[in-house]
Amino acid sequence: MSVFQNQWLRLPVTQSLFSKLIPRTYAAVLSTRQCPVWCHSLARNTTVPSTPGIVEQVVDNTSDAPKVKVLKERMELLGISLGNSCLPGQYHNLFCPKCKGGQLKERSLSFHIISNGEFAMWRCFRAKCGWAGQVFADDQELYSGVCTTAKFSRKIADESLGLEPLGPKLVAYFRERLISEKTLSRNAVRQLSDNKAVIAFTYKQNGLLVGCKYRALEKRFWLERGTDKILYGIDDIRQVSEIIIVEGEIDKLSLEEAGFRNCVSVPVGAPVKVSSKDLPPIEKDNAFQYLWNCKEYLDKAVRIILATDNDSPGQALAEELARRLGRERCWRVLWPKKDEFSSFKDANEVLQCLGADALKKVVENAEPYTSAN
Repeated sequence: MSVFQNQWLRLPVTQSLFSKLIPRTYAAVLSTRQCPVWCHSLARNTTVPSTPGIVEQVVDNTSDAPKVKVLKERMELLGISLGNSCLPGQYHNLFCPKCKGGQLKERSLSFHIISNGEFAMWRCFRAKCGWAGQVFADDQELYSGVCTTAKFSRKIADESLGLEPLGPKLVAYFRERLISEKTLSRNAVRQLSDNKAVIAFTYKQNGLLVGCKYRALEKRFWLERGTDKILYGIDDIRQVSEIIIVEGEIDKLSLEEAGFRNCVSVPVGAPVKVSSKDLPPIEKDNAFQYLWNCKEYLDKAVRIILATDNDSPGQALAEELARRLGRERCWRVLWPKKDEFSSFKDANEVLQCLGADALKKVVENAEPYTSAN
Protein backbone atom coordinates (compact mmCIF):
# COMPACT_ATOMS: atom_id res chain seq x y z
CA MET A 1 0.00 0.00 0.00
CA SER A 2 1.35 3.43 -0.93
CA VAL A 3 2.09 6.09 1.70
CA PHE A 4 -0.70 8.19 0.23
CA GLN A 5 -3.26 5.41 0.51
CA ASN A 6 -2.16 4.62 4.07
CA GLN A 7 -2.64 8.24 5.07
CA TRP A 8 -6.01 8.30 3.30
CA LEU A 9 -7.29 5.32 5.23
CA ARG A 10 -6.15 6.80 8.53
CA LEU A 11 -7.73 10.22 8.12
CA PRO A 12 -8.93 11.52 11.52
CA VAL A 13 -12.62 11.49 12.31
CA THR A 14 -13.33 14.80 14.01
CA GLN A 15 -16.36 16.69 15.19
CA SER A 16 -16.52 18.61 11.92
CA LEU A 17 -16.81 15.32 10.07
CA PHE A 18 -19.61 13.65 12.00
CA SER A 19 -21.12 16.46 14.07
CA LYS A 20 -24.24 16.60 11.91
CA LEU A 21 -24.70 12.86 12.00
CA ILE A 22 -24.43 11.96 15.69
CA PRO A 23 -25.99 13.03 18.97
CA ARG A 24 -24.43 16.04 20.60
CA THR A 25 -23.12 14.08 23.59
CA TYR A 26 -21.14 11.75 21.36
CA ALA A 27 -19.96 14.60 19.14
CA ALA A 28 -18.56 16.32 22.22
CA VAL A 29 -16.24 13.39 22.86
CA LEU A 30 -14.90 13.53 19.33
CA SER A 31 -14.43 17.27 19.47
CA THR A 32 -11.64 17.08 22.03
CA ARG A 33 -9.86 14.01 20.73
CA GLN A 34 -9.30 12.36 17.40
CA CYS A 35 -9.89 8.72 16.54
CA PRO A 36 -7.93 7.21 13.64
CA VAL A 37 -9.82 5.28 10.97
CA TRP A 38 -8.06 1.93 10.67
CA CYS A 39 -8.17 -0.23 7.54
CA HIS A 40 -8.61 -3.41 9.58
CA SER A 41 -10.82 -4.68 12.40
CA LEU A 42 -9.52 -4.98 15.94
CA ALA A 43 -9.73 -8.25 17.84
CA ARG A 44 -12.51 -8.89 20.34
CA ASN A 45 -12.13 -7.71 23.94
CA THR A 46 -9.13 -5.51 23.18
CA THR A 47 -8.24 -1.95 24.09
CA VAL A 48 -6.45 0.47 21.82
CA PRO A 49 -3.42 1.90 23.69
CA SER A 50 -3.99 5.46 24.67
CA THR A 51 -1.75 8.03 22.99
CA PRO A 52 -1.86 11.84 23.03
CA GLY A 53 -4.82 13.11 21.02
CA ILE A 54 -6.37 9.65 20.49
CA VAL A 55 -9.58 8.36 22.04
CA GLU A 56 -9.20 5.23 24.13
CA GLN A 57 -11.46 2.75 22.39
CA VAL A 58 -12.82 -0.22 24.31
CA VAL A 59 -14.17 -3.01 22.18
CA ASP A 60 -16.93 -5.24 23.51
CA ASN A 61 -18.23 -8.45 22.03
CA THR A 62 -21.88 -7.51 21.64
CA SER A 63 -21.99 -8.29 17.94
CA ASP A 64 -24.88 -10.70 18.55
CA ALA A 65 -26.96 -8.23 20.60
CA PRO A 66 -30.49 -7.64 19.23
CA LYS A 67 -29.87 -3.97 18.46
CA VAL A 68 -26.71 -4.76 16.51
CA LYS A 69 -28.54 -7.39 14.50
CA VAL A 70 -31.22 -4.83 13.63
CA LEU A 71 -28.58 -2.33 12.54
CA LYS A 72 -26.84 -4.90 10.37
CA GLU A 73 -30.10 -5.84 8.67
CA ARG A 74 -30.83 -2.20 7.93
CA MET A 75 -27.35 -1.59 6.60
CA GLU A 76 -27.85 -4.50 4.19
CA LEU A 77 -30.84 -2.62 2.77
CA LEU A 78 -28.55 0.32 2.05
CA GLY A 79 -26.01 -1.93 0.35
CA ILE A 80 -23.47 -1.98 3.20
CA SER A 81 -22.63 -5.60 3.85
CA LEU A 82 -21.41 -6.33 7.38
CA GLY A 83 -19.85 -9.56 8.57
CA ASN A 84 -19.32 -10.85 12.09
CA SER A 85 -16.01 -8.97 12.22
CA CYS A 86 -17.83 -5.60 12.35
CA LEU A 87 -18.12 -5.11 16.09
CA PRO A 88 -19.57 -2.20 18.10
CA GLY A 89 -17.04 0.31 19.34
CA GLN A 90 -14.71 -0.13 16.36
CA TYR A 91 -14.07 1.72 13.14
CA HIS A 92 -14.01 -0.33 9.96
CA ASN A 93 -13.05 0.51 6.40
CA LEU A 94 -15.49 -1.07 3.96
CA PHE A 95 -16.32 -0.83 0.29
CA CYS A 96 -18.73 2.03 -0.43
CA PRO A 97 -21.85 0.78 -2.27
CA LYS A 98 -22.25 4.17 -3.92
CA CYS A 99 -18.88 4.77 -5.57
CA LYS A 100 -17.50 1.21 -5.33
CA GLY A 101 -14.16 2.63 -4.20
CA GLY A 102 -13.48 4.39 -7.49
CA GLN A 103 -10.87 3.18 -9.96
CA LEU A 104 -8.55 2.09 -7.16
CA LYS A 105 -11.32 -0.01 -5.56
CA GLU A 106 -10.48 1.51 -2.18
CA ARG A 107 -12.14 0.58 1.08
CA SER A 108 -13.13 4.20 1.42
CA LEU A 109 -16.23 3.85 3.63
CA SER A 110 -15.49 4.43 7.32
CA PHE A 111 -18.17 2.63 9.31
CA HIS A 112 -18.84 2.62 13.05
CA ILE A 113 -21.46 1.12 15.39
CA ILE A 114 -21.34 2.84 18.76
CA SER A 115 -20.56 0.58 21.70
CA ASN A 116 -24.14 0.35 23.05
CA GLY A 117 -25.55 -0.58 19.62
CA GLU A 118 -28.00 2.34 19.51
CA PHE A 119 -26.97 3.56 16.08
CA ALA A 120 -24.43 3.20 13.27
CA MET A 121 -22.79 5.95 11.24
CA TRP A 122 -20.61 6.05 8.16
CA ARG A 123 -18.87 8.29 5.66
CA CYS A 124 -17.09 7.68 2.36
CA PHE A 125 -13.80 9.55 2.25
CA ARG A 126 -13.58 9.71 -1.54
CA ALA A 127 -13.91 13.38 -2.49
CA LYS A 128 -16.18 12.60 -5.45
CA CYS A 129 -18.56 10.59 -3.26
CA GLY A 130 -18.76 11.71 0.37
CA TRP A 131 -21.82 9.54 1.08
CA ALA A 132 -22.57 9.74 4.80
CA GLY A 133 -25.36 9.02 7.21
CA GLN A 134 -26.62 7.13 10.22
CA VAL A 135 -29.20 4.46 11.02
CA PHE A 136 -30.83 3.86 14.41
CA ALA A 137 -31.79 0.55 15.97
CA ASP A 138 -34.95 2.15 17.36
CA ASP A 139 -37.98 1.69 15.05
CA GLN A 140 -39.33 5.08 16.07
CA GLU A 141 -36.19 6.77 14.77
CA LEU A 142 -36.24 4.82 11.52
CA TYR A 143 -39.82 5.76 10.65
CA SER A 144 -39.48 9.36 11.78
CA GLY A 145 -37.23 10.08 8.83
CA VAL A 146 -34.02 10.62 10.79
CA CYS A 147 -32.16 8.13 8.63
CA THR A 148 -33.64 9.12 5.29
CA THR A 149 -30.94 11.68 4.56
CA ALA A 150 -28.45 8.85 4.74
CA LYS A 151 -29.95 7.27 1.67
CA PHE A 152 -29.19 10.14 -0.61
CA SER A 153 -25.71 11.13 -1.59
CA ARG A 154 -26.42 14.61 -2.92
CA LYS A 155 -28.46 17.57 -1.73
CA ILE A 156 -30.60 19.13 -4.45
CA ALA A 157 -33.22 21.86 -4.76
CA ASP A 158 -35.39 23.39 -7.48
CA GLU A 159 -32.92 26.24 -7.83
CA SER A 160 -29.82 24.08 -8.12
CA LEU A 161 -31.50 21.88 -10.75
CA GLY A 162 -32.82 24.86 -12.69
CA LEU A 163 -36.50 23.97 -12.26
CA GLU A 164 -39.47 26.29 -12.59
CA PRO A 165 -43.29 25.98 -12.62
CA LEU A 166 -44.85 24.47 -15.72
CA GLY A 167 -45.43 26.88 -18.58
CA PRO A 168 -48.44 26.99 -20.94
CA LYS A 169 -46.94 24.52 -23.40
CA LEU A 170 -46.53 21.69 -20.89
CA VAL A 171 -49.77 22.49 -19.07
CA ALA A 172 -51.50 22.03 -22.43
CA TYR A 173 -49.59 18.77 -22.97
CA PHE A 174 -50.95 17.37 -19.70
CA ARG A 175 -54.42 18.76 -20.34
CA GLU A 176 -54.60 16.67 -23.51
CA ARG A 177 -53.91 13.66 -21.28
CA LEU A 178 -56.66 14.77 -18.85
CA ILE A 179 -54.17 15.61 -16.07
CA SER A 180 -55.36 18.73 -14.24
CA GLU A 181 -53.26 21.63 -13.02
CA LYS A 182 -54.38 20.78 -9.47
CA THR A 183 -52.84 17.31 -9.72
CA LEU A 184 -49.68 18.69 -11.34
CA SER A 185 -49.33 21.25 -8.55
CA ARG A 186 -49.87 18.74 -5.73
CA ASN A 187 -47.21 16.47 -7.20
CA ALA A 188 -44.79 19.36 -7.78
CA VAL A 189 -44.34 18.66 -11.50
CA ARG A 190 -41.91 21.21 -12.92
CA GLN A 191 -40.04 22.02 -16.11
CA LEU A 192 -36.43 22.88 -16.91
CA SER A 193 -35.97 26.63 -17.00
CA ASP A 194 -33.56 26.48 -19.95
CA ASN A 195 -35.69 24.04 -21.97
CA LYS A 196 -39.42 24.63 -21.90
CA ALA A 197 -40.11 21.26 -23.55
CA VAL A 198 -38.62 19.11 -20.76
CA ILE A 199 -40.87 17.92 -17.92
CA ALA A 200 -39.28 17.45 -14.49
CA PHE A 201 -40.97 14.90 -12.23
CA THR A 202 -39.69 15.76 -8.77
CA TYR A 203 -39.10 12.83 -6.40
CA LYS A 204 -39.76 13.86 -2.82
CA GLN A 205 -39.46 12.04 0.50
CA ASN A 206 -40.67 13.58 3.74
CA GLY A 207 -41.42 16.64 1.64
CA LEU A 208 -37.78 17.07 0.62
CA LEU A 209 -36.52 16.93 -2.96
CA VAL A 210 -34.29 13.86 -3.26
CA GLY A 211 -34.36 13.07 -6.97
CA CYS A 212 -35.70 14.13 -10.34
CA LYS A 213 -36.64 12.39 -13.56
CA TYR A 214 -36.79 14.31 -16.82
CA ARG A 215 -38.98 13.64 -19.84
CA ALA A 216 -38.61 15.41 -23.17
CA LEU A 217 -41.77 15.68 -25.22
CA GLU A 218 -40.30 13.27 -27.79
CA LYS A 219 -40.43 10.63 -25.00
CA ARG A 220 -36.78 10.66 -23.99
CA PHE A 221 -36.07 10.06 -20.29
CA TRP A 222 -33.14 10.58 -17.94
CA LEU A 223 -32.59 10.69 -14.18
CA GLU A 224 -30.81 13.34 -12.15
CA ARG A 225 -27.22 12.23 -11.61
CA GLY A 226 -25.92 11.38 -8.15
CA THR A 227 -29.23 10.58 -6.45
CA ASP A 228 -30.56 7.26 -5.22
CA LYS A 229 -33.63 5.69 -6.78
CA ILE A 230 -36.92 5.57 -4.89
CA LEU A 231 -40.56 5.16 -5.88
CA TYR A 232 -42.23 8.25 -7.33
CA GLY A 233 -44.84 9.58 -4.92
CA ILE A 234 -43.43 7.77 -1.87
CA ASP A 235 -44.97 10.24 0.60
CA ASP A 236 -48.45 9.25 -0.63
CA ILE A 237 -48.10 5.71 0.75
CA ARG A 238 -46.67 6.56 4.15
CA GLN A 239 -49.76 5.67 6.18
CA VAL A 240 -51.70 3.32 3.89
CA SER A 241 -52.14 -0.45 3.90
CA GLU A 242 -53.10 -0.70 0.21
CA ILE A 243 -50.70 0.47 -2.50
CA ILE A 244 -50.95 0.76 -6.28
CA ILE A 245 -47.75 0.50 -8.32
CA VAL A 246 -47.64 1.76 -11.91
CA GLU A 247 -44.94 1.90 -14.57
CA GLY A 248 -44.66 5.64 -15.16
CA GLU A 249 -45.14 9.02 -13.53
CA ILE A 250 -48.00 10.02 -15.87
CA ASP A 251 -49.86 6.85 -14.91
CA LYS A 252 -49.47 7.81 -11.22
CA LEU A 253 -50.98 11.22 -12.02
CA SER A 254 -53.76 9.54 -14.03
CA LEU A 255 -54.78 7.38 -11.08
CA GLU A 256 -54.96 10.49 -8.92
CA GLU A 257 -57.49 11.88 -11.42
CA ALA A 258 -59.50 8.69 -10.80
CA GLY A 259 -59.41 9.28 -7.05
CA PHE A 260 -56.40 7.18 -6.02
CA ARG A 261 -53.58 8.93 -4.17
CA ASN A 262 -52.15 5.75 -2.68
CA CYS A 263 -50.15 5.19 -5.85
CA VAL A 264 -46.44 5.16 -6.67
CA SER A 265 -44.49 4.67 -9.87
CA VAL A 266 -41.28 2.81 -10.49
CA PRO A 267 -38.51 5.26 -11.45
CA VAL A 268 -37.07 3.25 -14.35
CA GLY A 269 -38.46 1.24 -17.24
CA ALA A 270 -39.60 -2.35 -17.31
CA PRO A 271 -37.27 -5.28 -17.98
CA VAL A 272 -37.42 -6.93 -21.41
CA LYS A 273 -38.31 -10.28 -19.86
CA VAL A 274 -38.54 -12.07 -16.53
CA SER A 275 -35.18 -13.24 -15.24
CA SER A 276 -34.70 -17.01 -15.19
CA LYS A 277 -32.27 -16.70 -12.28
CA ASP A 278 -33.00 -16.82 -8.56
CA LEU A 279 -33.52 -13.49 -6.86
CA PRO A 280 -30.16 -11.87 -6.05
CA PRO A 281 -29.27 -10.71 -2.52
CA ILE A 282 -30.69 -7.31 -1.70
CA GLU A 283 -27.31 -5.57 -1.96
CA LYS A 284 -26.84 -6.94 -5.49
CA ASP A 285 -30.39 -6.38 -6.74
CA ASN A 286 -29.34 -3.25 -8.62
CA ALA A 287 -32.23 -3.08 -11.09
CA PHE A 288 -34.78 -3.05 -8.25
CA GLN A 289 -32.82 -1.15 -5.61
CA TYR A 290 -35.63 1.40 -5.52
CA LEU A 291 -37.82 -1.22 -3.83
CA TRP A 292 -35.30 -1.88 -1.07
CA ASN A 293 -34.72 1.85 -0.58
CA CYS A 294 -38.47 2.07 0.18
CA LYS A 295 -38.76 -1.20 2.08
CA GLU A 296 -40.11 0.31 5.30
CA TYR A 297 -43.07 1.75 3.37
CA LEU A 298 -43.78 -1.41 1.36
CA ASP A 299 -43.54 -3.72 4.38
CA LYS A 300 -46.64 -2.09 5.86
CA ALA A 301 -48.80 -2.85 2.80
CA VAL A 302 -51.38 -5.61 3.16
CA ARG A 303 -52.50 -5.39 -0.47
CA ILE A 304 -50.41 -4.25 -3.46
CA ILE A 305 -52.12 -3.64 -6.80
CA LEU A 306 -49.81 -3.94 -9.80
CA ALA A 307 -51.04 -1.68 -12.62
CA THR A 308 -48.11 -1.97 -15.03
CA ASP A 309 -48.36 -1.59 -18.80
CA ASN A 310 -50.23 -4.14 -20.89
CA ASP A 311 -47.25 -5.27 -22.98
CA SER A 312 -44.52 -7.88 -22.60
CA PRO A 313 -42.12 -5.62 -20.61
CA GLY A 314 -45.01 -4.47 -18.41
CA GLN A 315 -45.98 -8.05 -17.66
CA ALA A 316 -42.34 -8.86 -16.92
CA LEU A 317 -42.17 -5.91 -14.52
CA ALA A 318 -45.30 -7.10 -12.71
CA GLU A 319 -43.80 -10.57 -12.29
CA GLU A 320 -40.48 -9.21 -11.01
CA LEU A 321 -42.29 -6.96 -8.53
CA ALA A 322 -44.48 -9.83 -7.34
CA ARG A 323 -41.42 -12.05 -6.85
CA ARG A 324 -39.92 -9.46 -4.52
CA LEU A 325 -43.05 -8.18 -2.77
CA GLY A 326 -44.76 -11.54 -2.30
CA ARG A 327 -47.38 -12.90 -4.71
CA GLU A 328 -49.77 -13.62 -1.86
CA ARG A 329 -50.40 -9.89 -1.24
CA CYS A 330 -50.32 -8.77 -4.90
CA TRP A 331 -53.29 -8.06 -7.19
CA ARG A 332 -53.07 -7.34 -10.92
CA VAL A 333 -55.06 -4.83 -12.96
CA LEU A 334 -56.42 -6.29 -16.21
CA TRP A 335 -56.73 -3.45 -18.72
CA PRO A 336 -60.02 -3.55 -20.69
CA LYS A 337 -60.36 -4.44 -24.34
CA LYS A 338 -59.89 -1.62 -26.82
CA ASP A 339 -61.22 -3.65 -29.72
CA GLU A 340 -61.43 -7.25 -30.86
CA PHE A 341 -57.69 -7.56 -31.21
CA SER A 342 -56.11 -5.39 -28.50
CA SER A 343 -56.46 -3.95 -25.00
CA PHE A 344 -55.67 -0.55 -23.55
CA LYS A 345 -52.00 -0.15 -22.72
CA ASP A 346 -51.95 1.74 -19.40
CA ALA A 347 -53.78 3.95 -16.93
CA ASN A 348 -53.44 7.16 -18.93
CA GLU A 349 -54.81 5.60 -22.10
CA VAL A 350 -57.86 4.34 -20.19
CA LEU A 351 -58.30 7.80 -18.62
CA GLN A 352 -58.17 9.53 -22.02
CA CYS A 353 -60.43 7.08 -23.85
CA LEU A 354 -62.89 5.93 -21.18
CA GLY A 355 -62.70 8.57 -18.45
CA ALA A 356 -61.88 8.72 -14.73
CA ASP A 357 -64.86 6.66 -13.55
CA ALA A 358 -63.99 3.80 -15.89
CA LEU A 359 -60.35 3.88 -14.76
CA LYS A 360 -61.49 3.74 -11.13
CA LYS A 361 -63.62 0.66 -11.80
CA VAL A 362 -60.79 -1.10 -13.63
CA VAL A 363 -58.50 -0.68 -10.62
CA GLU A 364 -61.22 -1.68 -8.17
CA ASN A 365 -61.73 -4.89 -10.17
CA ALA A 366 -58.09 -5.98 -9.89
CA GLU A 367 -57.70 -9.72 -9.46
CA PRO A 368 -55.41 -11.68 -7.15
CA TYR A 369 -52.06 -11.92 -8.91
CA THR A 370 -51.96 -15.72 -8.94
CA SER A 371 -55.31 -15.98 -10.75
CA ALA A 372 -54.58 -13.07 -13.09
CA ASN A 373 -51.63 -14.96 -14.61
